[in-house]
Amino acid sequence: MWKNAGYSKAGDLESGTQPLYPGMLESPDLRWAFIRKIYFILSVQLALTVAVASVVVSVDAIPQFLLSSNAGLAVYFFIILLPILTLCPLSCYRQHHPVNLLLLGLFTVSMSFAIGMTCAFTSGKVILEAAILTAVVVISLTLYTFWAARRGHDFSFLGPFLFAAIMILVVFSFIQILFPLGKISVMIYGGVAAIIFAGYIVYDTDNLIKRYTYDEYIWAAVSLYIDIVNLFLNLLTILRASSN
Repeated sequence: MWKNAGYSKAGDLESGTQPLYPGMLESPDLRWAFIRKIYFILSVQLALTVAVASVVVSVDAIPQFLLSSNAGLAVYFFIILLPILTLCPLSCYRQHHPVNLLLLGLFTVSMSFAIGMTCAFTSGKVILEAAILTAVVVISLTLYTFWAARRGHDFSFLGPFLFAAIMILVVFSFIQILFPLGKISVMIYGGVAAIIFAGYIVYDTDNLIKRYTYDEYIWAAVSLYIDIVNLFLNLLTILRASSN
């Protein structure tokens, strides 16, 4: 029972006394428990990413081995492709426990290793700046999305536009590989990509509040993790290009 105090203005929002958005039919307590579960998983993913990437950056022998021999290059390319290869079975078994957790761990570790290899050739100052900017953007957009949802705003319309923007980025990245356009184009690419993934943070957070079902907690956490990681990498690209 929610009782009369359940909808008091002085009530604590996270206690489940108020709906997260107008017209909410489910119990706020259940949705808040779901949200806390996802952010706990996401926090573990980010902590694991920082730990693995820090080891790769601090141990010089790891990047040297991966880039100095044919066997190392093969391992390096396998690690780069492993997150993509893991996403397919993860999407199929995202609701099957504990397989989903094992695949999530494999996906996170492989992504962390790839991020560590990127950071291994970047100055610590640039990495710190990118990490601070990422934290500020993620926290700000998350709070804004929760605030906007409480006032009836809906961001589901962003889905088609963000998907089209990602397709343009993919094509442009292939053009960059075949016909490098220089530092300015790299900075422009990084800036546009950072804006797109900032939009994805708003879109996926809105889905977390309103649309994800309770057994889709793994996929919800993966979606936000990918958004945050890509935002960080693109901010890192901008700062690294500007510093050079």
